Amino acid sequence: MVSIVEKREHWDSRFAFIMAAIGSAVGLGNVWRFPFVCYKNGGGAFLIPYFVALFTAGIPLMILEFSVGHWARGPPPECFKKVGKKLEWVGWWTTLIPFIVASYYVVVMAWCFSYMIYSLDLRWGADASSFFLNTFLGATSGPAIVGGFRIPVLLSLVAIWVSIFLILYKGVKRIGKVVAITVPLPTILLIILTIRGLTLPGALDGVSYYLTPDFSKLLHGEVWLAAYAQVFFSLSLAQGILITYASFLKKKSDITNSAFIASLADAGTSFLAGFTVFSVVGYLALSQGVGIESLGIAGPYLTFVTYPTAISLLPFAAAIFGIMFYIALLTFGIDSAFSMIEPITVGLHTKWRISKAKSTGIICMLGFFASLIFTTGSGLHWLDIVDHF
Repeated sequence: MVSIVEKREHWDSRFAFIMAAIGSAVGLGNVWRFPFVCYKNGGGAFLIPYFVALFTAGIPLMILEFSVGHWARGPPPECFKKVGKKLEWVGWWTTLIPFIVASYYVVVMAWCFSYMIYSLDLRWGADASSFFLNTFLGATSGPAIVGGFRIPVLLSLVAIWVSIFLILYKGVKRIGKVVAITVPLPTILLIILTIRGLTLPGALDGVSYYLTPDFSKLLHGEVWLAAYAQVFFSLSLAQGILITYASFLKKKSDITNSAFIASLADAGTSFLAGFTVFSVVGYLALSQGVGIESLGIAGPYLTFVTYPTAISLLPFAAAIFGIMFYIALLTFGIDSAFSMIEPITVGLHTKWRISKAKSTGIICMLGFFASLIFTTGSGLHWLDIVDHF
């Protein structure tokens, strides 16, 4: 009998594989995490430890994971089982970690989906902070006070999980078709948003705030630690994603060049996002007559309070730029989200020989139920707790 592994499908092309690898690496963190980490750790000087980390750890480890997946021709559990039968559980553990991350990551995407719609009429109004925390999230005073389900968030969450299922259940050939659109599209939108941002008053002050180098920071060990952490976080290392994607490569594949392209594309997107964010933050600071440091420049507050506030102040086409921003975040996010789900669905499909549609359906349903706590009034508190640990 021919095993599932031997019947394993392949990517339609090397291009599809590279796009999928880039999609798994580039996500929401490139927009709301990297610019802040860069600014906090020496501005332009941070790029030195960042690229050292990229070339000494990020790219070599990506090549290693690609090589392991290509050699084993299977998801992480299969890889570790080939090394030693008693190690199979390690592979399952690596698939569980991204699944847990996905359970709250998709909720942030649901917020982006809702805000894409809200951008049509700039529904957050003059007080974006109150709208986000009170009107939209109905945030309670703490995680113990759950509150009710927030219907707009819940409906958006359903849409995101259904999208993930529809992308994954047909296998990597469908993934290849999806990423051919969802990888370049947000980058194009980010470039447009950056060009618009740089034409705004105060934009250059924001960019200066982002990139002005403080080389004294390079003497601090925590800056180098932050650089390596950013690389590990951004490239989806040690999560089973790269192993799983590489397992679908054809026997003769250029793994090294693929790793270089994916890694450098991720780094370039992060760097570009800094201009997108800080040009608009500089404009907002000038418009409100406040210091840039007083504005939220990282995480959900940047995405759902600071940026919407700035969008509302644009002299023309504010709704269009708002829609573009949240479409960019959604398309960045969807590639990362389904890549986190793929390892465990392929693992179930391979181990128990159930159809890919069934394994994907099971995991997406479990993921949806795991996400529900984050759609309540206490969701923001729980997201902070889970993300911290």
